[in-house]
Amino acid sequence: MNIQAHACIGGKSVGEDIRKLENGVHVVSGTPGRVCDMIKRRTLRTRAIKLLILDESDEMLSRGFKDQIYDVYRHLPPELQVCLISATLPHEILEMTSKFMTDPIRILVKRDELTLEGIKQFFVAVEREEWKFDTLCDLYDTLTITQAVIFCNTKRKVDWLTEKMRSNNFTVSSMHGDMPQKERDAIMAEFRDGATRVLITTDVWARGLDVQQASL
Repeated sequence: MNIQAHACIGGKSVGEDIRKLENGVHVVSGTPGRVCDMIKRRTLRTRAIKLLILDESDEMLSRGFKDQIYDVYRHLPPELQVCLISATLPHEILEMTSKFMTDPIRILVKRDELTLEGIKQFFVAVEREEWKFDTLCDLYDTLTITQAVIFCNTKRKVDWLTEKMRSNNFTVSSMHGDMPQKERDAIMAEFRDGATRVLITTDVWARGLDVQQASL
């Protein structure tokens, strides 16, 4: 299939986006802010758009993209087909479906289908915050780890844990939303290629990561 696609992502070259879109593409994937910007510049022409897919909708809303999503939708043709994908269904998601869709079909994944085959899941009950690092070190001493991803709930915790592990002679890389897109892409490419064994990142990246060789 000869399909032309382009990613419009904040932090990357606006000029490159304009050039690609003016040359014509079939599929545009992007962040709400940059897509909205391209529409307002009249570089991304919306008249012929047939399908809008809002992936990870709950995450986008929780990160403050609601106004930009609504701005994008207001520029689209009325006969548009909308597909909304979300891991959770908070009130804001239901409100969005009522405004963007007419008699939508809801497809729900059964809870017993959410666990991946071949993946063992367990948790370690750690009573105090300051004990977590020692517990993490114990896991590394106990398990054979090909590659590992460590998720933290804040960007500050990512930076703290990265420094803590490096000071204890662990070779790790880290990634979060405050880093430039180009730097994040390079870090992710190194991890996929096996150049780094441990990636520390925020849990907001959890759904987008797909690294087959990661064992923990």
